[in-house]
Order: sequence, then C-alpha cells, then structure tokens
Amino acid sequence: MSRILTAVAWPYANGPRHIGHVAGFGVPSDVFARYQRMAGNEVLMVSGTDEHGTPLLVQAEKEGVTVQELADRYNRQIVEDLAGLGLSYDLFTRTTTRNHYAVVQELFRGLHDNGYMVRQTTMGAISPSTGRTLPDRYIEGTCPICGASGARGDQCDNCGNQLDPADLIDPVSKINGETPKFVETEHFLLDLPAIADALAEWLKAREDWRPNVLKFSLNLLEDIRPRAMTRDIDWGVPIPLDGWSDNNAKKLYVWFDAVVGYLSASIEWAYRVGRPDAWRDFWNVGGGEDGAGAESFYFMGKDNITFHSQIWPAELLGYAGKGSRGGEAGALGDLDLPTEVVSSEYLTMSGSKFSSSKGVVIYVKDFLAELGPDPLRYFIAVAGPENQDTDFTWDEFVRRVNNELANGWGNLVNRTVSMAHKNFGEVPQPGELLDDDSALLDLAARTFDEAGAALGASRFRAAVTAAMHVVGEANAYIAAQEPWKLAKDESQRERLATVLWTALQVVSDCNTLLTPFLPASAQKVHETLGRDGVWAAMPEIREVSDDMPVEPVGVGLPEAGRTYPVIMGDYADQQATWGRVDMVPGTALSKPKPLFAKLDPELAETGPEWAPVNPGQ
Repeated sequence: MSRILTAVAWPYANGPRHIGHVAGFGVPSDVFARYQRMAGNEVLMVSGTDEHGTPLLVQAEKEGVTVQELADRYNRQIVEDLAGLGLSYDLFTRTTTRNHYAVVQELFRGLHDNGYMVRQTTMGAISPSTGRTLPDRYIEGTCPICGASGARGDQCDNCGNQLDPADLIDPVSKINGETPKFVETEHFLLDLPAIADALAEWLKAREDWRPNVLKFSLNLLEDIRPRAMTRDIDWGVPIPLDGWSDNNAKKLYVWFDAVVGYLSASIEWAYRVGRPDAWRDFWNVGGGEDGAGAESFYFMGKDNITFHSQIWPAELLGYAGKGSRGGEAGALGDLDLPTEVVSSEYLTMSGSKFSSSKGVVIYVKDFLAELGPDPLRYFIAVAGPENQDTDFTWDEFVRRVNNELANGWGNLVNRTVSMAHKNFGEVPQPGELLDDDSALLDLAARTFDEAGAALGASRFRAAVTAAMHVVGEANAYIAAQEPWKLAKDESQRERLATVLWTALQVVSDCNTLLTPFLPASAQKVHETLGRDGVWAAMPEIREVSDDMPVEPVGVGLPEAGRTYPVIMGDYADQQATWGRVDMVPGTALSKPKPLFAKLDPELAETGPEWAPVNPGQ
C-alpha cells in the first residue's frame, strides 16, 4: 500500500463552475483518486475555494454586498457543483478559515526566519480611478522579452518568462481598460534566486512528468528573480510580523496563500476525522509509521503551472531551510515536494476559452440538472484536454453519449442481464469454456493491468479507451454467439449458460474498469448484477463549524464558530477494488433498467436552451 496525496487546484470563488473548470482540475483528479483507492492505496484528496484577492473585491463592490457574503454564496454553489459531479474529496474546504490563516502565517514566518522573505521597495500598480491595487494577473500588455501581445503582469504565456507589471509595454487594466499608475510600495519578496539551485536540482530529477509541464517549468529557471508575496489590499491573510499584522492595507499575496491551502486542508481534514496528526503521513518527509512518506500529485490547468512547479516548491524548500541561506524547518517539519504536477490544457468552445464574463460558458449545475454527472465525466475522460486544447461541441457530446455510452456500454449491460434474467433468473452455472469464451475473459483480465498502468500515470484517455475496447469486444462476442438462438434449443442450454455467464463476468469486469470514470452508473450496474452494498462511494456535503484550536494573528481574521459547507465522504468502506470480482452462479438477477438514455439528435444541432449552439460551433 502506498499513500497518495491528490492535491486539486482551488477554484476561485467568483461564480459557479463551468465545464472548462472541471475538465482541467476536477474530473481528472477524481478519476485518479478513485483508481488509487480501488488499487488499495491510502488516498487523501483535498482542495477548497480560493476566496482572497482583488477580483472578488471588485465583484462584491459591483453587486453591493460584502466580500465575505459573496465568497459565502459562491463557496456553497461550488461545493454543490463539485459534489453533484461525484468528486470524491476527503475534504473540500475554503481559504477563509482560521486554520488556513494560521497555517499560511506559519509558512510565511518559517520562510522569513530562514531569510527567504526579503523586504524591498517595489513599484506597485494602482487603478487611477479607484486607488485600488491591481493584481499582476489583471494587467496586460506587450511582453518586453518576446514581444507577444496579451502578456500578463506576472508572466508571459508565449515565452514562459516571469514578468513584473511595470516591465510590460503599454500596460492596461483588464478590469476597466485604464492605464495603471505605478507607485513605490514596500513588500516582502520570496527570494527565489536563493532557492534556485535546490529548485533546479529537484526539477531536473522529474523525468516522468508530462513533457509540456517539465519544459515550461525548467524554462522558468532561466529568468528567476525575487517575487512579491504581499500586496496592498485589505482582503486576505495578515502578514504575521510585528508592525505588519495590524496593517489592514497590506496582506499576503492570494497565490501565496492559495497553494498553502493543500497543506491547510490536509491539517483540517485530520482534525475533522479525529486524528489530528494524520496529515503528517501525507506531508512530512519519511512520514507514517513505516517511514515511507507519500507521493503527491497536483492537478490543475496549464495556466497555473508556475505556481505549482516553482513558487510552491520554493516555499517548501525555503521553509525547510534548503536554499543557499540555510535555515531550519519550522513546527510543521520537513515537507514533501510534489511528486508530479499534472496539468491539463484548455477545454474550449468554438475555439474560445470558456469564460463566464465573455458568455462562452456551460455551467456544471445546468449540465447536471438535465444530463447527470457521468456523461460529462465520460466526455472529459475520452475527449477532454489531457494533452492539447480540445473544443467542446454538442455534436461530439451527443455522438459519444449515444454511440459509446448508450449503444455500447448501456446496451451491453441491458441485454446481457436481460437475457440471463429471462432464461435463468440468476447468474447461470457455466459449462466448459470454449476458445471464444476464454479469449474474451483473458482480454478483460489483461485490461486491468493496461488501464491501471495508464491511470497510475494520469493517462486517462488511454485507460478509458482500453476499457471501452473490452465493451466493444463483449458486444461482438454476444453478436457472434447468438444466445437468443441458443435459447430456442433445449439441447444448447449448457452452452447458453456458458455464454451468458461469460458475458456477465465481462460486464462485471468492464464495470470495475469504468468505475473511476462513471461512479454513479457503476453503482447501478453493481446492483443490476445482483450485488448489495456500496460499490462506488459518493461525496457528501456536510456543515461544519470553524472551531479548530488555532491562533492566527492580525486584523480582519475570520470569525470563530462560523459554519460553512465542506465535501467529505466515507470512501474506505466502499467495495470497489481494482481487479476481477467473480460472478457467482446462483446470484439472483432482476430485469435491468436502461443505464443511459439516448439523447435527441436535435440536441447536437441546437444545444440545450441553457447553452445553445452558437453560430460557427
């Protein structure tokens, strides 16, 4: 057994989730975590809503509500979206908790004590019309290095170089289009150059990362420089130093606190399950009673790579005193760096990146209400942006659902169980297996190894394709064996039993292979095959209180005792395991219900009312 930390990107709490969001961070991480649990590993899957930074302040002002009220509203909406999609978080929490503030402040103190947070006067971007600080990411201009337009104030996606807003040529605010004013301001910067050697040594050892992630990350080392980790803003985690913590005009950078969320969520999880130190098994170098530690996999979209392959590892290295300035690990101990950063490309619509503000959007809640979770999960797995940008079209979605889920997998389950129920009322006792029977059974058995290897390497499309190949072969087997003809000949009853038992066993195998992708329907198939209990556990929304015994410092802290929703689940007791579950002759079967409804072909042309096809889609 291994310990697997599944660290999932924190969605920003500025609105409900659209399918572009969950294609990048949500579904891939859940497929991975579900597979790892089925394979017998101990999994901790954590995330939460990211609720600090200027964008939320701007939106709250527009809506005439407090920023906390806005964060509360969208936190609950996002929790409902992700739980409805079946994402099996051990804890999905939020960044506006007292525990999160305390853990973020501990990381900052440790870095500061070790000399990796340096105080410096910098040039900050201010909105002339509001006087409010503009975040780096909300300033765009021409890159001074490669000349590409649309470079952001923190980095250029074209050349991958880290930038400062003041470096941009012709900078403008993305919020209102005005030219920002640059003024002197004092901040704390993470001294990345002092950690660069340790960071480079670690990155160069990441041989099994996705090539796009590793190349981008190594390129970041070429122009590494100190990076500001505080901001002129009144919404965020206070800077935990004397003379700074009570200054409500300066807070920690939202991206400093967001990546610490993986750790703070793990600590909160341990508290909520009644084992306060259990998080250390997944985080401390050599953690766990066996000293084996854990592997950690971070899931996100490609625009967040720099924070997970450079900034977060640098924070962990500096906190442990592993940079050129030396130092000692703080109270949290020596913390593991990411094993792998699993970055997806973009899911687009009509070639445009999904964007709520631009009206290019399909919301998860609308999708779930009409179509349910598994068709979307399947589409993301088989046709999503795993290695390249992928365009979502209703035409492709309808084709996949009708041809592959309904006609392929759903039809295999329905006709196999229906014939067995009609002719035997139970799982039949097979006779001697013929070559065709053994060949199909052997293919299904081999596919556990093939698909399992792909899932362990985050190659989700390869894994689901392998599983659906078995579905196709099983349908071809039934067509070739013609059990409906065997049923008319009493002398062929043993052969009929053998064919149907073989088909049922392969249906069971395919259901296991597809469980990480289709957990809701996998539970239905489990029951259709005459089995009881929970096969694939689903997440639950629970209301909790902000009651952890922590002591964050400063002004503007979250209120103690406040309640909020989290996603948790009892996944350890599910029956799903990665491998063949024998079909036991004599198990009672009932007439099955259709697994997937076929979609109206018109939907491919028009789209639904809540997401109609745009001209050119």
